Amino acid sequence: MRLLLIASTFLVFQVGAQSLAKLGPLPSIGVLKEGELEASIKRGVDYLIGKQNKDGSWGGPTRTKGLNIYAPVPDSHLAFRTGASTLALSGLLDSGDRRPEVVAAIKKAEAWLFKKLPKLRHLDPTTTYNVWGHAYGLRAIADLYVYRTGDEAKLSRLKQLAAKQIEMLIKTEDINGGWGYLDFDNHTAHFSGIPTSFTTATVLLGMKDAEKTFGLLIPEREIKRGLVSINKQRTPDWSFVYSYDHRYRPRYGINRPAGSLGRSQVCMAAMRKFGDKRITNELLEHWLHRLCLREGWFDIGRKRPIPHETHFSISGYFYYYGFYYATECLQMLPDDRQKIYIPHLARHIMSKQEKDGSWWDYPLYDYHQPYGTGYALTTLSRLRSK
Repeated sequence: MRLLLIASTFLVFQVGAQSLAKLGPLPSIGVLKEGELEASIKRGVDYLIGKQNKDGSWGGPTRTKGLNIYAPVPDSHLAFRTGASTLALSGLLDSGDRRPEVVAAIKKAEAWLFKKLPKLRHLDPTTTYNVWGHAYGLRAIADLYVYRTGDEAKLSRLKQLAAKQIEMLIKTEDINGGWGYLDFDNHTAHFSGIPTSFTTATVLLGMKDAEKTFGLLIPEREIKRGLVSINKQRTPDWSFVYSYDHRYRPRYGINRPAGSLGRSQVCMAAMRKFGDKRITNELLEHWLHRLCLREGWFDIGRKRPIPHETHFSISGYFYYYGFYYATECLQMLPDDRQKIYIPHLARHIMSKQEKDGSWWDYPLYDYHQPYGTGYALTTLSRLRSK
C-alpha cells in the first residue's frame, strides 16, 4: 500500500445559508512506506491476542489509581469489560487478519459474548454504563454475522442476540429521548438522568448496523426521539453540546467547536445514516479537515487522568473515539475526497501506537488498552487503499 502526498489547501465551507469557519491548510504529510499501515495493524492485533483473558474477554477492574472513574458494583465493571471486549473483537474482525491464533482469539471472544452479553444490564440507579456494551455489542455482533456467513445455526443465534441488545437499549432510553450513562438526581424507574449527544449517536449507529445486517426492525419511536435529542444539542456551527442540560449553555468551552472536536463526527454520522439531508459531504469534510488540522490541540487531553481537565474540557477518552467516528464519516465521501484525509488520519493514529503495540488515551482501570486498540484497529482498517 502506498499513500500519496496531498497538497495543502485553504478551505472555506458553505453549508446552506450557514458559513462555517475558514480553515487553514492541512500540513504536508510524509508518504507512508509500503506495508507501514499493515505492520501497525498487525502489532495491534498481536497485542490483543497476548492480552486476552482466559475467558475470552479483555480488561478488568485492576490497575486502579488515586482517581478512578465512578464505578458502582455490581454492574459497572461488566459494562466496562463488555464495551472494551466488543471493541477489541471488532478490531480483530475488521483487521482481516486470519492467522490461526487470531481465529482462536475471535472464537474465544465470541463464546464470551454469547455467555455474558445477555446478562448485561444496569442495576445501580446512578449509572447506565451498560448502554456502551449494548451499542458496541451490536457492532461486534454485526461483524461476527459477516464473519460467520454460511453457519446458519450461528447466524440465527447472533440475530437473536442482536435483537436482545435493542430490547435492552429501549429499556434504558431517557425520558427526554436519547441515551446517557449517569443519573445522580432522581433515580426514576424510567431513566431520567443526563442524555448526551454522543452516547445517543453511538447507540443509534449500533442500531443502524443491526437493521442493515440482520434486517431487524429497529424502534421507530426511540430512533425519532434520539434524533430529536441530538438536534436539540446542535449549535448553528455544527458543534454538539456535551449533554442535554448543556443546550442552555452553548458557549461553554466544552460546547464550542474545539470542545466538540470528538463529538461532531459521531453525531453527524448518525444523522446522515438516518436520512438527514443537511449532513452534506461538504459538512462532513469540514469537520474532517478541522480534526486533521487541530489534532495537536485534541491530543493535549490524551492520557490525562482527570476527565475534562484540559482546554475546552476535552477528556482523553474522546481521542480514539473521535477518530473512529471520523473515519466512519470519511467512508461517506467520494474516493477522491477520501484520499485527501487518509494520510493525515493514518499518521495521527500510527504515531500514537505504544511500544507494546497497543493504543490508549485514558487510564480506565485495565480497560483502556483493549478499547483503545480496538478503536485504532478499526480506524486504520478503514484507511486501507481501495
